[in-house]
Amino acid sequence: MSDDTIRLATIGRIVRRRRRLLAVVAVLGALLGYGTSLLFPPRYTTSASVLLPGAWGERELLTQKEIATSSVVVDRAAATLGWSGVSGAELRDRVNARAADGNIIEISGTAGTPERAQQLADQVAQQFVTFAAGIAGDDTGSGAAARPEELRKMVVQASRRITDLADAADPGRTVESVQARTELAKLRTTLQEAMDKLDEADPAAAGADMIVMGPAARPSGETPPTTTQLTAGGALLFFLLAVVGHLTAARTSRRLRTEREITAAAGSPLLGTVDVPAERPAHRPGVRGSRARIRRLLGADVRWDLPAPQASGDEAGRRIRYRRVCARLREELPASGELLVVVPEGDETARRAAGQLVAEAGSDPQLRVVGVAASRPVVPDRDAESGALVVFGAGSRTADELGGIAEACGDAGHRVVGIVVADPVPAPPARSARRPPEHGPQALAVGGDATGGSG
Repeated sequence: MSDDTIRLATIGRIVRRRRRLLAVVAVLGALLGYGTSLLFPPRYTTSASVLLPGAWGERELLTQKEIATSSVVVDRAAATLGWSGVSGAELRDRVNARAADGNIIEISGTAGTPERAQQLADQVAQQFVTFAAGIAGDDTGSGAAARPEELRKMVVQASRRITDLADAADPGRTVESVQARTELAKLRTTLQEAMDKLDEADPAAAGADMIVMGPAARPSGETPPTTTQLTAGGALLFFLLAVVGHLTAARTSRRLRTEREITAAAGSPLLGTVDVPAERPAHRPGVRGSRARIRRLLGADVRWDLPAPQASGDEAGRRIRYRRVCARLREELPASGELLVVVPEGDETARRAAGQLVAEAGSDPQLRVVGVAASRPVVPDRDAESGALVVFGAGSRTADELGGIAEACGDAGHRVVGIVVADPVPAPPARSARRPPEHGPQALAVGGDATGGSG
């Protein structure tokens, strides 16, 4: 897994083999998302639009937007609303404004109920229009605003004077009089156009005509993220984290899973691969305690990172594989030789495979099973044995542990004749488990109805 590209098939294998664990993790994420939603009260948001007539530049619209959310406007809205325990400073965090197309300022208000959100947006919009109108009124009464009005009066007077001069000129009797009347008419037209442009470009006059475009709409739903979104998001997040955790653990794991990796680490030839049907929880030895029961309930005791084994198909096929391994052992050993079967402690799959090998071999060859610690292996010294057979469960040990067991066999004087890899496969149907084994006494001596195969 550490050198393989992550494919959809890998994700699918995780979901299939760990579906109960993933479902529980997703439920925990959903509960956490729901609990998070309880910490944050529901929020509702709506907007009121204010129209600014006339010609407005982009910078002027940005200025009006800042005025709409200023402390003066929001404090006046808070005083008018009179909500208990809610100050203007708190409302400033709930009010927002933006400049939309068409010289429109959209003022948004957020509150805990749809009614309050509507009231807040309407009141801030009204206070903004009132405040802008007050500014325009103050500017009109100042000296700066009086100068344009005086200019208008002077233009009117000039226009009248131009009319008088045109009437006083000789009405069309000479070429000079016609040219004078034409120039005066052009001058009067130019003055009028200048005053019209001055009126259009006067933001103070336009600001006094701001219009609230109707009341804000009452919101029909909560502002995201809602309780449903937080719950679904928590479930999805935890599900993805669980999948990523599985992939990370598989990539960082140093346990060997394939036959090639195991034989290369042990430095011995592969004699075969056998199947070991998974035992039912009621018959699984050494599995006790609430922690083990929880692992079985969640399916966490099922290996998902092992490649799909080529199962034998039935009991007869599995026993044929074991017999083939025994036949290869006879070829490697002298007549009536005794062989030491080395199994790592804690490897239940390898232990059951070794027991079935003993049952199938009988007395030819004679097999004796010993368990050794994988971390610090110690193999009994050679006595009458002609060699050692090492049985590993796929994905149970690292390369260092397998190499250490092989070295321990060499230190004890045993020649490692080969490696047998045991693959766990799904348990057969219940009716096949009730069939009496053919080798009753031998099977009982090595661990019941453990079966497997070789190929």
